[in-house]
Formats: sequence, C-alpha cells, structure tokens
Amino acid sequence: MNDKSFAETAMELSGKTKEESKSIGKVDTADDQVENLFEEKHKTSHSPVHRAVWENEFPTKEFLNNFSFEEEELKVTKDCYEVLNDHKINETLYDSETGKLSKDLLDDLSKAGYFGLLVPIETVQATRSIKGIVGKPAIPFSRFSPFLSKMAMLEPSVAGLASVHGCIGAVDPIKTFGNKYQKEKWLPLLASGKKLSAFALTEPWAGSDMTALRTTATLEEDHYVVNGEKLFITNAICGRLISLVCLIDNEPQVLIVELPEEENAHFQLKEYGLYALSRLNNNGLVFKDFKVPKENLIKPDKGNGLTIAYHGLNLGRIALCANAAGCMNVMLWSMLPWSNFRITYGQPIAKRELVQNRIAKLAGYILSSNSLVNWCSSLIDQGYRGELECIVAKTFGSEKQKEAAIDLCMKTHGGRSFLHGHLIGDNIHEFLAPLIYEGEGDMLNMAFFKSLVKEHGVKYFEPIGKAMMEAGIKKPSPIDVIKNYKVFLPYAKWLFEEKLCPKSATLFDGQSFPPKLKNHADFAIENLQKVGSEISSLMRKYQLRLADKQCRMSLLSHKIQNLITMLATLGYTATHYDEITEQIADVACDNLKNEILGKHPNDHQIRKSVKLGEKLSDEDFVCSNLGPKSTLGTILMNYKQ
Repeated sequence: MNDKSFAETAMELSGKTKEESKSIGKVDTADDQVENLFEEKHKTSHSPVHRAVWENEFPTKEFLNNFSFEEEELKVTKDCYEVLNDHKINETLYDSETGKLSKDLLDDLSKAGYFGLLVPIETVQATRSIKGIVGKPAIPFSRFSPFLSKMAMLEPSVAGLASVHGCIGAVDPIKTFGNKYQKEKWLPLLASGKKLSAFALTEPWAGSDMTALRTTATLEEDHYVVNGEKLFITNAICGRLISLVCLIDNEPQVLIVELPEEENAHFQLKEYGLYALSRLNNNGLVFKDFKVPKENLIKPDKGNGLTIAYHGLNLGRIALCANAAGCMNVMLWSMLPWSNFRITYGQPIAKRELVQNRIAKLAGYILSSNSLVNWCSSLIDQGYRGELECIVAKTFGSEKQKEAAIDLCMKTHGGRSFLHGHLIGDNIHEFLAPLIYEGEGDMLNMAFFKSLVKEHGVKYFEPIGKAMMEAGIKKPSPIDVIKNYKVFLPYAKWLFEEKLCPKSATLFDGQSFPPKLKNHADFAIENLQKVGSEISSLMRKYQLRLADKQCRMSLLSHKIQNLITMLATLGYTATHYDEITEQIADVACDNLKNEILGKHPNDHQIRKSVKLGEKLSDEDFVCSNLGPKSTLGTILMNYKQ
C-alpha cells in the first residue's frame, strides 16, 4: 500500500532525494491536519485571500466588513498599561544587573492579569483554582493585538513577552489540544503568571525544517526520558513551563515540561551572546536523561507535534505585526521633534522634501500595519485559520519595520542614531530580528504561494500527475495529452473559462468608501483577479520543477501580498474614516502600487506625499488610526543648550 502524499511522490519524480521528499511530505501532511481542525467555511480555501485570487466573484465585503471598532477600553488592559507606564516613569523596567525585564515588573503585570489575556478558564477544580481567574474568558484577539501595539510603544519586549507566552508558548498547545487534566492543571498557572511559558522547537540542526529534530523522549514506565538540545528559546529559564517538541517513537510530539528551579545533572541552560532580545531571556536548553511525567504528553486527536507547532504560528504572526506597528509609531514620534529641531542651511529639516516624504511613508507603513492587524484579528475571532492573511501581516510588518528603522528613521536622525541612549542605536537588532521570527520573510513568501496554489493543484494538476506517473511519462507531449484527454479536460475547461469569462466584483461604493481611493481599490481587485491565471501559467511551465523556482514563487507571492495589503488598508480606512487617514492611505497605496509595478513615483505622487509629510511634521497633528502619541526621549547632544 502506498501511503505517500502526492507532494512526496511529486518531489521524488522531480529528482529530489527520498529524505527531502519524505520531509516535504510530513510538512504537507501536518498542514492538512491543522486545516482539518477548522470548519469548512473557515479553511484556507474559503479565506478572503484565496477567494480573491480564485473565485469568479470577488469577495469585496471580506475586505470591507471584517474590521473591529474601538470599544471602551477593557479594565484589564488599562491596568496592564498603567503598570508598564509606571515602571517606565520610575525607571524600574529592567534588572540593574542583567538588563532583563525586572522581576518586580513581571510580578506587577501578573497581578494586573497581563499573562492571562489569552487564557480561557472555564471550569477549574477548587483545589487548583487561583483567586480572581476562575471562570475568566480569554479576551478577543481583536482586542489583544491592538493592545500589544500600545504596549510596544512603551517597551517592545513586554509586548513580545505576551506573544511568546500567549500565542506560541504553552498556552495555545494546552488550550487547543490539551485534555481536561492538562487544562485544569496548567491553564490557571499560565493565566496568573505564576508560570510563564515558551515553545521549544528550534535546535542546532532544526529551524525552518521542523522535520530535522534530534531531541528524543523515550517512555520508561510512567515517565518520558528526554535527551537533546534546543537553541534560541525565548523566555526559557529555570522554573518556566515549556512546550517541548521532540521525537517519540520517531514521530514529532509535544511534551509540557516544567523546567526545574535550578540547573542539575539532567538539565542545563546554554547561554550565549545575542544582540537581539536583549531585554528577554533567550537560551539553549540541554537535556540529559531528563524525566517528564507521561501525562504531560499533548496528543491531538489527529496529527502530531508538527500539527501543534503549526497551529499557534498565525497568532504569533499577527502579534509580530502589532509589535512592529507600535515600534514604527515610536520612530515617527521621534522623527517629528527632531526634524523640527535640526537646522541645516538656515531651515529645519522638516521643511525638506526628502524628510517630508520619509514622514509620509512611515505614516503609511503604520496605517497599513494597523489595518492588517485589525483585519487578521477579526478573521481569527470569526474562526478562520488565517494562514494566508497572517503571513501577509508578518512579512509586511517585519519588512517595513526594517525599512523604517534604517532608511527612514536612522537617515533622518543622522549620526546621533549611533549614540548610546538613542532609539535606533539601542534597538537596531530588535528592529531587524522580526525578519526571522515566525519564519524568515522569503521562506514565508513561498509558504504563502504553496498554500494559495494547493487546492488548484490538487483539483487539476494532481489527477494529471498521477495519470502520467502511472504511464511512466515525466513531461507529457501533445500526443500524450490527446491520448489522455479525459484527465486533461477539467483543467482545459477551467482555463477556457478563466481566459474568456469575465470576473465580477462589487466595488466599494461612494457611500461606504472614500471616492478618492476608489482607483486604488479598482487596481488591487483587477490585478488580484488576474493572478490566478499567472499562478496557473507558472504551474504549467515548470510542472514538477516548480518547487525549485524559489525566486519566481517569492516574487509573485510578494506581489499578491502587496495587493492584499492595499485592500486591507483601504477597507480599514473606509471603516475608520477621517480626512488625514484618507490622505495617508492614498500615499500608502501609491507606494504599494509602484512596488507592484516596479516603477518610481511620478511627480503627482511625490507632491501628495510631500504635502502629507508637511502636514504630519506639525507636532500637534492628531491621527487616532496611527495610534496614540508615544513617549519621546530627549534630543541627544542638544546644540541649543
């Protein structure tokens, strides 16, 4: 019996080794298992992005209606913000010896409920209950993610810690896949902050390739005995709770591991110098005959540890974009007073076109990031998997944060950027690291492409591939097509309809959508409706060799993601409208359109951007859709003193 996935067989036929083909097959199977956790209407094939590319009728409403509105601030989030703000004012954010987030800060955040925001506590045995959290629901993700942006404006590491703990740490594996005993035992501790958590997947040999794990766990009587090493595990120190991905009977599985309070012969922390994550703990973990109770195994109904690992990633991707939006907000508010202060040739640089254009660009990046965070979070709350949408948020947020830090903020601040105490000099690695977190950008571009084409490939190309395999044909000739016309007929029909039958789209109307931005919406929709043919053409051209065309896949993926970002930005602007937001969205979409077309901005676009930058450079301007004014530091080496 052949139990190989089609992806595995196709890889073998394309000349890949059995080992690589088998690894790809495992990843493909794990992705299917995660997909099957969701209702049919919320799977990737029914997501807004997938429908926008493949359906004849464009799902316009999915890009206009799926936005949450600002509600009255929750008491728990208000309390957490005040705790962080008080510690910042009192300069007690960091431990004086280690430079890490201080114990007093973490204790106060725990008491305020910070670490329980995403932890649902439904029924807990009285003996295991913790005062104040029994019966507590998790807050909606659409309330959690914008709050992270606000926290990131005060201290990005604190926002990142909430993501590590609640999105990709032990919280999601236990609340999603844990049994009753595991939920009752661990969720109250995780919610209270008595146990902070981490997700231990990466190894010296295994990062993006989750199938290369070497850490093992062997069942001996009532314990699993763990041996192996983990690397780059954020929030992992003695006493923490981790989700450990390891091999059990040669299958990746997840164990919930309570790290001992002190290192011992069976467990050691591996410390190393790390430029990023300077305020958080990031360590290697070395296990030698380390025992874990067998009841700590998280066992999904279907799938294995890869299924669990994939499930929590999308929440982390939204959180990363939210954090980036907060950081870029701080950059913007640092540029404004500086550009008005800094005089060159008798004028403040805020009057210079280049600086005004940078300010306008950065405002657009913040608006688009906030739009993606709001949109993706709303989809998650509705029950969507959000695989495609969350990749868009992660790649956009991380790439634009990098550009904002280096090309916009650093260049505007000039040499002072490298002074101790400067926003850029002190945090440059923090601003660059998200390019790698939750999947490196170009790798995610390919993952986006593969998820987007999967259903189309299975429906039309898989039957053809199987028929050709059985006939021993690697590349079908016209005669082969004629002989096997029945298997080619469904795809020929799809291709005919795609080429000759016009697609329809209900565009954003004048009442619900700013008329000035309608051309951007038309451009994005029209181009998304053409993308299906472009993808299918690549699949026809390269066939089994497509997996090796990484650059081509990444480029097309990036183009599609920019089109999606345009629509998310426009949808958010329509539902959170004010005049300044409309102008920012206009400039943001101009920049995205030029990137898609590979063009430089024209004179009209430059004038709009510069005019917007001039308006924004007034320190008294207000735009709620960019986020609140962040706390600003003093201007270093103030020559007016």
